[in-house]
Amino acid sequence: MSLSQIGFLVPLNRNLEEDTSTPKLPISTGANVIGRNSISVSDKRLSRKHLTLIASGNGSVDAVVEGTNPVVVASGNQRKKLRTGEKAVITNDDIIELIPGHYFFKYVTVAGEKCEKKGNSMDAQNMESNEVSLSRKRMRQVSEDEAFARKLQAEMENDVLVQERSLVTGKSGYSQASTASIPSSHMNSEAIRHFSIPKDNLPLTYRLLRVKDLPAWANTSSVSIRDVIQGDVLIAVLSNYMVDIDWLLSSCPTLAKIPHVLVIHGEGDGTLDHMKKNKPPNWILHKPPLPISFGTHHSKAMLLVYPRGVRIIVHTANLIYVDWNNKSQGLWMQDFPWKVQKELSKGCAFENDLIDYLSVLKWPEFTANLPALGSFNINSSFFKKFDYSNAVVRLIASVPGYHTGSNLKKWGHMKLRSVLQECIFDKEFQKSPLAYQVWLNLFQNSMTVYSCF
Repeated sequence: MSLSQIGFLVPLNRNLEEDTSTPKLPISTGANVIGRNSISVSDKRLSRKHLTLIASGNGSVDAVVEGTNPVVVASGNQRKKLRTGEKAVITNDDIIELIPGHYFFKYVTVAGEKCEKKGNSMDAQNMESNEVSLSRKRMRQVSEDEAFARKLQAEMENDVLVQERSLVTGKSGYSQASTASIPSSHMNSEAIRHFSIPKDNLPLTYRLLRVKDLPAWANTSSVSIRDVIQGDVLIAVLSNYMVDIDWLLSSCPTLAKIPHVLVIHGEGDGTLDHMKKNKPPNWILHKPPLPISFGTHHSKAMLLVYPRGVRIIVHTANLIYVDWNNKSQGLWMQDFPWKVQKELSKGCAFENDLIDYLSVLKWPEFTANLPALGSFNINSSFFKKFDYSNAVVRLIASVPGYHTGSNLKKWGHMKLRSVLQECIFDKEFQKSPLAYQVWLNLFQNSMTVYSCF
């Protein structure tokens, strides 16, 4: 054995037992580079130079993360996630996860290994006792992790007020309920891999969009465009800046079956000509007029009318392939029932938000004959026919132009101000600082450094 060798990284399986099918990695004094080539895996989440271990003669090691993905170091009861450039000291028996939840290694010093071999001479009774104790600890940990995952699932399921029945499936939802507090020691990235949300509840919460080629655990509870636009849609209003009509129809065949589709867009020139030539005959294209000489239509939203109500989606993605497959995007989505006849004139704040904005889009009114419901003129007022009383958000819209009088607080940050003025926050959030205040103070200083004569 080289005199400079001070220890090993011992590979472990998911039960934190030694994996004898994989060789140990020797650690010598100086810099030791650990990465994809060291453990012979093709997982590109591991960089070739993923982690550097700088070892000293006394057996202690400084671990420095070099790769783009985090590394976890577990020492005793502490578990710490290290990101690029961060470092930690590791000692005998500490466990390293090269990717959180994957590629476990235990650091064992040469002295520690000798002690371990010496300890192997203990009597069988003590060994059995230790193994039973360790097994119990593992079972308890698994039980705690599963309980934590169930709490997370319950919290996500109950985080919104769910309607009595889903528009698409017609199945019962969940009512809002309180959840037990979650110990901070359990808040780790591994937990997200163990829970899932019933598909019937997905339309009623904030969601990330699914990213192509990511592992399944990384797309937990995310949605695709087919999850959003599904079921027996009667009318679809799609609002967006960029629209790839060819991709849209191929990725969501349901759209081709919807009797009435209105696309409100910000496209121009060649793209608009292509859209006109290739759109289905029952599709209407509309580019909202601009009251000033600059700006464009950017709102990314969908309104889907069903026999049982309307689904409203506000999202962050353009209707193009790359936005729905290769970028981190998200949406808010909620279903609302039709109003009962005696409450047709009753409104709410969310309804006002929505109708005010739809009115300024000035789309061409069209007629739709909805089976078992009748014939309707589809304009902004049509969307007053739905009951938004269970809305869990408020809509803040931006409209180009110069606003005065009663319109001053309808849009943008002035609308945000008026909404927040109506809110009562828990004490812990009152008078909390805003992240941009520091930058604004610096900007103010930059604008006022001049001297006066």
